[in-house]
Amino acid sequence: MLSIYQRALGTDFDRLQPELQAYFSLHSGAGKAGVGSGTFEVAGCPAWFARPVFRLAAAENSFFPEYGTDVPFTIVNYPHTDPFGRSSLTARRVLHFPGVDRVFEDTTSEEDGQLLDYVGAHRLTLTDLTCSVTAEGRMRMVSNRTRVFAGPVRLAVPEVVGATAYMEQWWDETTGRFRIQTRVVQRQLGTLLVYAGAFDYHLVDFDGVLPPGAEPRRWEKRR
Repeated sequence: MLSIYQRALGTDFDRLQPELQAYFSLHSGAGKAGVGSGTFEVAGCPAWFARPVFRLAAAENSFFPEYGTDVPFTIVNYPHTDPFGRSSLTARRVLHFPGVDRVFEDTTSEEDGQLLDYVGAHRLTLTDLTCSVTAEGRMRMVSNRTRVFAGPVRLAVPEVVGATAYMEQWWDETTGRFRIQTRVVQRQLGTLLVYAGAFDYHLVDFDGVLPPGAEPRRWEKRR
């Protein structure tokens, strides 16, 4: 069985650093979940004007208004099959800002060769996720084409006002840790969210059933 990232990248998956191949190989039949912990050197919303909106979004476990340095965090990756039969990976990140913990959660599902990233506790936001491999063997992801679900209504956010997320992850041989850097950029407003740091990672037994704390409050099938 192949992971959603192996299916998305095809033969390019073999160009990833070996450590990244292990990281992104988790699939629903693996019987394992991935657990990471580390520190973001910088994390949060650097755009002061966006923080009131992000404060509302924090209740949905998506964006958050805080911005700081040396922010401890954890991540758990659960490979599973979603209720619609799609191979999926649900990730739950917890960032420990001074005085408050913020959760960022999403489920990435593969359908017809396309990775679909459903974000937030109710999975109300959807983006297309495109993966590629850099010349150095790093994983690069670009998330765009945002859609928002409001009850039965599906709203496609025009590209001119939408934001694009850029993520790059790699194995740092010097420190023996994974590194990640992510930016969410809106073309008129600049960088709205950023996090960058390093973390350790290991596998634990997992039966393929999401625990209550990781299961979304609502599933979404539309694309």
